Amino acid sequence: MESYENLALDLADGILTITINRESKMNALNRATMLELKEAFQYVQDNPKDIRGVVLTGAGEKAFVAGADITEFTGLSEMHARKFAEEGQEIFQSIENCHTPVIAVVNGFALGGGCELAMSAHMRIAVSTAKFGQPEVNLGLIPGYGGTQRLTQLIGKGRAFEFLMSADMISAERAEQLGLANYVEADKASALAKATELLQKIASKAPVAIGLVIDSVNAHFEDGANGYQTEANAFAGCFGTEDFKEGVAAFLEKRKANFKGE
Repeated sequence: MESYENLALDLADGILTITINRESKMNALNRATMLELKEAFQYVQDNPKDIRGVVLTGAGEKAFVAGADITEFTGLSEMHARKFAEEGQEIFQSIENCHTPVIAVVNGFALGGGCELAMSAHMRIAVSTAKFGQPEVNLGLIPGYGGTQRLTQLIGKGRAFEFLMSADMISAERAEQLGLANYVEADKASALAKATELLQKIASKAPVAIGLVIDSVNAHFEDGANGYQTEANAFAGCFGTEDFKEGVAAFLEKRKANFKGE
């Protein structure tokens, strides 16, 4: 693995933990950190047999990611601002579409770009002190990294309007009630343990099928995509995999399957 200035990576038992490592800056997302996230998730995509799950979290206890680095916004023209947003959306889409399951462990504040980053993961486990929010309207802005779209997908149109326009923060408990968080855990250690437990369970399943589940679920929200057809194509594609043959054989032989991701 490469070393990064703004990220810390740790691979153990097939689970890669990616930590946004700018604690003194509340783990704010500057451009350099965004580019490192792009590289890190490309590394994940390139090593599917070594990496079976990803935990994404922030250094320390105060913040997952407290937002984007606002100092980089000053002086942007409309043209450059559009490119800035599109590049961020592309990076977060690479996380959302990653065939390796990604769980965000949200510790402390997940605001603005931090909330958008958490929502790009496939699942979210919140520490009880976590706070989610999209406060961009306080700055005369709106989310630019997909926040208006993913928040609506996760909690519904009416609630998304409320939180996007009021800039109110959402507690961990409320996030779980709304479907923004899958689980709430008492502290960061227990949240990380829960994420690892869940990823290890998923890692025991057929990797190709897991990737196709991600494709099929995401197709529901993809503009112009037919989710049902995506599912049918993916279902059919499973029949040509070694994992399918192994899964059926293991079922008939009443043994645990040994999937190889082929």
